[in-house]
Formats: sequence, C-alpha cells, structure tokens
Amino acid sequence: MTNVPSGDSRPGAALARKLNLLLDSAEAEGRKITFNDVREAMDRAGTPISRARWHYMRAGSGPEVKKTELLRNLAGFFGVNRGYLVEGQEDLPPKVEAQLELLATMKANKVRNFAARQLDGLSAATLLQIRDLIDEHLTGTHGTGV
Repeated sequence: MTNVPSGDSRPGAALARKLNLLLDSAEAEGRKITFNDVREAMDRAGTPISRARWHYMRAGSGPEVKKTELLRNLAGFFGVNRGYLVEGQEDLPPKVEAQLELLATMKANKVRNFAARQLDGLSAATLLQIRDLIDEHLTGTHGTGV
C-alpha cells in the first residue's frame, strides 16, 4: 500500500488517500485488486487508464486528475458513491469505514497470535502484561493513562 499522510497538501494527495483506502477496504473483503483489474474495468467503462497514471494517482504525485468520468468510473468499480472521488466528499462511505474497522481488527489479531506463538514458555503473569501492552498500543491508549 502507498501511504499518503492526511495532511499532505499536494494536489493529488486527497485522491491518493481515498484510492488507497478503497484498495485496503477491498483487501479487508478478501479481494486483492491489481492494476490489471482496474485497467480492464476502466477499459470496459470507456475511460482507459495507464499504469503510470494509476501509479501517480495512488502515490499522490503528478498532475491533479480532473477527468470526472474516470473518477466516477473508479468509484463505481469500488462500489462507493460516485461523489466520493469526484466532488471532494471527505466522509468515508459507511461500507469502507466498516471494512477498514474489520481490517484493523484482523491485523490486531495477527499481532496477538504472533506474540502468543513467539512467547511460549513465559509465565502467565508476564504473558498478561505483554497482552495488555499490545492492547494499549493497538487501541492508541499507550501513555494516556487510560
């Protein structure tokens, strides 16, 4: 995944952040979307896209994408409101938000499972302390006294 900070002021940064969220959301559903998937869908929709354009759209680099029909077709491909990519609408579609929450939970469980496998042989008290530290870190309460 290409990580684009939310405070990035480059012209294509907001679009890149949204595209990458949509790709993460699809992955949370168990779909791994490739450039070829996007290219084929855009070809069928009548708005072809090159690998270079897709790359700079996802990276937030290059010129701002102003082709409304391409953005609408991409939104349709991802199954979200067409205004999400076109009109600068910032709110996450409910479906994407739910999928991202699921993805975060799945990642947290992978961390816990990995730690459990690696820490075999430690005392129960030590394992509970480590679990609490992992939970604090994953929920963002580390150092807040919560």
